[in-house]
Amino acid sequence: MKNNFKIIQLLLSMILFLFASFALFLLYREINLNNQKATMSTTELENETSRRNEVKLLNDSIEVIKEDKSLLETHFAQSSDVVPFLDTIEALGPMVGVKAQTTSVDILKDNTGLVVKISASGDFKNIYKFLTLLENSPYELEITSMDLQKEASTIVPVDPTAPQDSKPVIALPQESKWQAVFGIKLLSFVQ
Repeated sequence: MKNNFKIIQLLLSMILFLFASFALFLLYREINLNNQKATMSTTELENETSRRNEVKLLNDSIEVIKEDKSLLETHFAQSSDVVPFLDTIEALGPMVGVKAQTTSVDILKDNTGLVVKISASGDFKNIYKFLTLLENSPYELEITSMDLQKEASTIVPVDPTAPQDSKPVIALPQESKWQAVFGIKLLSFVQ
């Protein structure tokens, strides 16, 4: 019986060993499957993180480009919206004390440019400053013509309340007014 007991112990030990080995094998296989899943998940996470970073970088680039785009668009006037260009040109006049207004706007026959006539009035120094501002405007312009004339000056008496026939008229020095008409061709014109 003692031998049987040892055989039973040996059989139980073998069964327990086989069961433990089988359990260990299943556990090892499950760990390997989980490890492969974790590796795939990590790869997917890295890919998604990389994609999100690229999207963020692209969005940041778009924001930077928007500023450049709006700056670039200020250098070009489109045929559908010439008003901002004309407003910009007319706004240059009051900056230097000149009254400027657009008198005509024409598109060239080959649609490559826009021709604008601007009338400006003021003293000579301010008209010259206006011309300088036109040349340095954000738009690419070509001054095609310029007609500059001095307006007729009027004599102003020293005492405007005194009758004109009682005292001789003495003229005070007065800045002369000038009238200029500029022909401007807008080269940065987009059809």
